[in-house]
Amino acid sequence: MRVLGIEGTAWAASAAVHDTGTDATRIFTDAYQPESGGIHPREAAEHMREAVPQVVAEALDHARETAPDDREGDESPSPPVDAVAFSRGPGLGPCLRIVATAARTVAQRLDVPLVGVNHMLAHLEIGRASAGFSSPVCLNASGANAHLLGYHGGRYRMLGETMDTGVGNAIDKFTRHLDWSHPGGPKVEEAAKDGEYVDLPYVVKGMEFSFSGIMSAAKQAVDEGVPVEDVCFSLQEHVFGMLTEVAERALSLTGSDELVLGGGVGQNGRLREMLSEMCDQRGASFHAPEPRFLRDNAGMIAVLGATMAAAGDTTAVEDSRVRPNWRPDDVPVTWRSDEDVSRTAALREGTTQRGAEATVTLGDVVEKSRNPKTYRHPSLDARLRRERTRAEARLLHDARKLGVSTPVVRDVDPRDAAITMERVGGTDLAGRLDPAHVASVGRHLATLHDAGLVHGDPTTRNVRVPAADGAGPTDGTGAEDGTHPDGGTGERTWLVDFGLGYHSDDAEDYAMDLHVFEGSVVGTADEPAPLLDAFETAYREAGGDAGEAVLAQLRDVEGRGRYQ
Repeated sequence: MRVLGIEGTAWAASAAVHDTGTDATRIFTDAYQPESGGIHPREAAEHMREAVPQVVAEALDHARETAPDDREGDESPSPPVDAVAFSRGPGLGPCLRIVATAARTVAQRLDVPLVGVNHMLAHLEIGRASAGFSSPVCLNASGANAHLLGYHGGRYRMLGETMDTGVGNAIDKFTRHLDWSHPGGPKVEEAAKDGEYVDLPYVVKGMEFSFSGIMSAAKQAVDEGVPVEDVCFSLQEHVFGMLTEVAERALSLTGSDELVLGGGVGQNGRLREMLSEMCDQRGASFHAPEPRFLRDNAGMIAVLGATMAAAGDTTAVEDSRVRPNWRPDDVPVTWRSDEDVSRTAALREGTTQRGAEATVTLGDVVEKSRNPKTYRHPSLDARLRRERTRAEARLLHDARKLGVSTPVVRDVDPRDAAITMERVGGTDLAGRLDPAHVASVGRHLATLHDAGLVHGDPTTRNVRVPAADGAGPTDGTGAEDGTHPDGGTGERTWLVDFGLGYHSDDAEDYAMDLHVFEGSVVGTADEPAPLLDAFETAYREAGGDAGEAVLAQLRDVEGRGRYQ
């Protein structure tokens, strides 16, 4: 099968021909380059209007020149391509409409199927295809996006994403402050080569993250006289450290041992180095496609378009309206039939467990060690390990005093970032998702929030419950046999891993706790809707009016995701 792909979500007017028989992809691109600042939608659309017909014509000429020579004597020769795929969204509406019009025109003229492709899933699938991975976690790091996706239950699930702006756009905001031209990422990477480390904000909330604070701090640092090269160096260390950490959290949550990188920011050498080193350290496989497939390009549209067309997932012309806000987790995945191979791995229990942040050794007690992360700058790594170990020990104690089930801390060694605590539960909540235990988590979080405590990372891997067969240790007080029920479940539910926790009186922070937990449920449950309902009902009942206000804030937080 030969497929014409057309891309034009923002800046790259691009067309490509992909041949599934030879696995060859030829890309033709005419990129919009603004004179200063970022991308201007009107200027980008004007560029698309001129450039898209040109690159499409070049791609079709190439398709005709390289078409198989099997049509001699045929009065009705086959068209040069078998389908036309186009970037249907997400992206800038005016640009998308120009691309869609071109795709419809060519498909109708050649009488071949039309395929509407989600741009962000194309970034993921080109990496999965070129790596030969089965069920990877994908980190998309592009101008307008920064998010993590994992496949589960017939579609890709959003495991974590930026709460304000895409990583490339965030960096561009900093470089515009310096009057550097677009794109700013390569210029920051070059300046960072001569820089030294300075502290900047580092904001990770479970698998969600934010760039606004660090960008404001970076601008202020430059204004206060900190050398630009030092700020650029530290900006990369913090921003890419955050992305690498949440990528490892996603691997830990899903149990996957495969990571794919997508998006234009993925061309940055330091980001690729961090991700590769993190994967090496935890025994996972990492793949980044060649640079031409990382930046916006029609090659990835053609490749996914061919896969979708082969599965019969085509788009009728009358149904091909563009979708500027098309989230990747809203796309039914019709072209994959493989099992969720990562899920069973996530549920295994053993004497030693490697999480995203620490190694946990299970015996009569639990020994948790935050080992150095070699991908992070040593100063940043030491700071995070020390701060998180102290926070966890303190908050475990504070939560337990409130009546929230947590393990008792036996010993703390801040210097080596290690904690010894009692062993509780028989499995993670990810291994036994049911409404009763999920409701217990809702009650626990309501109790914490009422006292001004934020867990920071309440995922299904950071909640312990009894094993289904009753096996496993207890807390020494008969909790496994129901003598200490959590709000009527008949079994105890423990919150663990408070390393990202803190004290706060802000409903926004409480809402982020709920958002993180619900995201982990959606990413691991076969039928998340009843679980989310049980969770929110329990939180509302336990939290009263304050709980209702936090849930209202949660709806606002959910609306900040990209393309909401």
